[in-house]
Amino acid sequence: MAGEIVEGVKPTRMELLSIRKKRILAEKGHKLLGEKRDALVVQFFEVLKKREKLKREVVETFRTANTSLQEAMARMGYDTVQALAHGISECDPPSMGSLNIMGVRVPVIDRKVEEEGPMPWGIACTPQSLDDSTRNYRNALDKVLMLAETEGSMERLAVEIEKTKRRVNALEHIFIPRLKNTERYITMQLQEREREDFFRRKRIKALMENREKNRPPERRK
Repeated sequence: MAGEIVEGVKPTRMELLSIRKKRILAEKGHKLLGEKRDALVVQFFEVLKKREKLKREVVETFRTANTSLQEAMARMGYDTVQALAHGISECDPPSMGSLNIMGVRVPVIDRKVEEEGPMPWGIACTPQSLDDSTRNYRNALDKVLMLAETEGSMERLAVEIEKTKRRVNALEHIFIPRLKNTERYITMQLQEREREDFFRRKRIKALMENREKNRPPERRK
């Protein structure tokens, strides 16, 4: 790979200037892509930390909600709790959007979990554990949607990081070395031509001087 040059290149000064401009542009692109890759990695680990926190919160919230539900069913019975559950209105399906992070479109879920309000049953005839269970399950649903949003962001960022890494590696190990090799090749070819032209001119000058020296003197009239 170290000795490869751009195919079809002609060793001319115009070509040398063109290759030099491409090499400078490739080096700038390599620097910018490297900075983007590093920034994306930092962002990825921030989202990863958020995901791990949300996973723990989801597990804990479901555990708390399930404990409250078990207590409510123990007091009221399964059939009664199920009948009361039918009175809870269903949540609207979430709508999807997107957010731009470092040029990457990551998903955003518009969470429309019903806000806490009066329960659809009388307070006097139900235990507090039923209200707690309902409230905790609503909270768990909100956190599940947040977790899904975070997982989607991580996936998009991971894809973009891998894509950027491939571009950085291609510039660093293929394109920039090839352009540098081509630049050296053209420079050497031009220098060789200059040396050949110099020796050719010097040889012609020596031949002309030698011919002038050996020319017979003109006869006097």
